[in-house]
Amino acid sequence: MVNEQVNSISYKLRLFGVQTNFERRAEQALNQQMHPLEFLHLILEDEALFRKERAGKVLLTKAKFRTQSEIEDWDSTYDRGISAQKLRDLASFAFLDGKQNLLILGRTGEGKTHLAVALGRRLCRENRSVTFLPVNFLFEEVMAAKTAGKYLFYIKKINKSDLIILDDFGLRNYTHEEATVLVDILEDRVGRGPVIVTSQVEPPGWLKLFEDPVIAEAIVDRLLNPSQKITLRGGSYREKLTPSLPTQKKLAAKEALR
Repeated sequence: MVNEQVNSISYKLRLFGVQTNFERRAEQALNQQMHPLEFLHLILEDEALFRKERAGKVLLTKAKFRTQSEIEDWDSTYDRGISAQKLRDLASFAFLDGKQNLLILGRTGEGKTHLAVALGRRLCRENRSVTFLPVNFLFEEVMAAKTAGKYLFYIKKINKSDLIILDDFGLRNYTHEEATVLVDILEDRVGRGPVIVTSQVEPPGWLKLFEDPVIAEAIVDRLLNPSQKITLRGGSYREKLTPSLPTQKKLAAKEALR
């Protein structure tokens, strides 16, 4: 009877962490002869954890990550340009608290997006908001926002995030209009939070991506100051995941000769 009442009341109050765990915690309290306040502390911790996990799931959905990469999945069995200690430092988000941008550089397939997404996903689980934006997709969204007359609203919306990830920056040159968008985002970002940028191009090469050298300098300056830079190496990880590809090619060649 009491169990049903607790279950009903906790549901009505939307205390779903309590609802899920109260029977187990009550049994634990009896077995361990807990003080009532100890039991209350445990059940409140369950509720807090439930709410944190639920909020994290919502933030993960809103971030729109294109992969489900995790820090724990990072392969450190060979030199990839980042030490285990540095990986731990990044995962502690000191760069975020210090409002330092994080520049992740490297060639195709070396793990730039994997690392950026993994950091973003962990941050979401800490109940801090992230917006993941492949740069080309960003400009498509901006075009749609301008058409709807909601450009300023869009800029302010993404800048409410604790972290913005600009993925694949520098794959092509940018128009004057696109450069202006980047300036607006980065200018509004000052004092709000950092940006993670992934790019195959070293920062000195970024200046050549824009038509107007003055705007180019403004963008690069805002990305570099202050920032941390990581340059990944080790070759394409995707190639390492498909060792059988050469064998498949040989089989196909033999088949063609028959």
